[in-house]
Amino acid sequence: MKQYIGFDIGGTKCAVCAAEADWIQNECRIIDRIQIPTGNRPWQKTLDSLTGAALTLIEKQQLHPAAAGISCGGPLDSRTGVILSPPNLPGWDSVPAAEYIGAKLGIPARLQNDANACTVAEWKFGAGKGCSNLIFLTFGTGLGAGLILDGRLYEGTNGLAGEAGHIRLAENGPVGYGKEGSFEGFCSGGGIARIGCTLVQKARAAGQNSALLALSDEEITAKSIGAAAENGDGLAREVYRISAEHLGKGIAMLIDLFNPERIIIGSVFARSEKLFRGPMEDAVRKEALPAAAAVCTIVPAALGDRIGDYAAVAAGAAG
Repeated sequence: MKQYIGFDIGGTKCAVCAAEADWIQNECRIIDRIQIPTGNRPWQKTLDSLTGAALTLIEKQQLHPAAAGISCGGPLDSRTGVILSPPNLPGWDSVPAAEYIGAKLGIPARLQNDANACTVAEWKFGAGKGCSNLIFLTFGTGLGAGLILDGRLYEGTNGLAGEAGHIRLAENGPVGYGKEGSFEGFCSGGGIARIGCTLVQKARAAGQNSALLALSDEEITAKSIGAAAENGDGLAREVYRISAEHLGKGIAMLIDLFNPERIIIGSVFARSEKLFRGPMEDAVRKEALPAAAAVCTIVPAALGDRIGDYAAVAAGAAG
């Protein structure tokens, strides 16, 4: 197996990992990892800290990495390796990340949008092994999608393919991706919290009972609603039913458009699959073309909390 260095760059924290991967055999093993805070500082300082951590791993593990992969939230240009002003990285404007890191380490470095990198990671190392046509949905802080079509990552004309969160599913509804009633508005951690706050306000006005009524708006999160739903709270279950129904509607659109054999869903769905499964599948049966839905399985992501590390490695190994 070849050796790789992976950089997972986020707004709050970043991580550097060392790994061995076999692209043909669909195998990856994370050897070691260092995590650092992103910090409110110039991008050069953050990248210097990251490359310094990478050099520490290389020396410690006696590595000879073939390449480095960089997974980062967009917008970015994966072809030129430039990060283009992501909202979660203030001041990171036109950052030549691949060139900078490659020069520091003396190896090729490749940059990829985090949703696409996670898609490739699940395709090669996780729940998508053996598939030629699949879609990965992030379903975390936001909702993004990555597309593997005919055995290749599809990025679109200028790298914006897969922005499923921007699709409007209803005229009225929670705001996500700057649009009311969007896929992201209904199907994200923040979206579930917003649905919960709305239902709690209505429940208080109607004099209904729910464990959620004892929480402040700040305490109403996808996690707290999920915990209440797991304990049988009716209002919490209704929040998840609404999100799940819209998840099914959005998935039905993707099934009709791309005819995938598998749809993999991460984060919130992977943690609370049983709360989503029934209403989601009902909506898919109602909305999608039966012949297309029949050949598509919908599964939770397999790589769990370490998907960021695998995604960064996949960004490097994919070249």
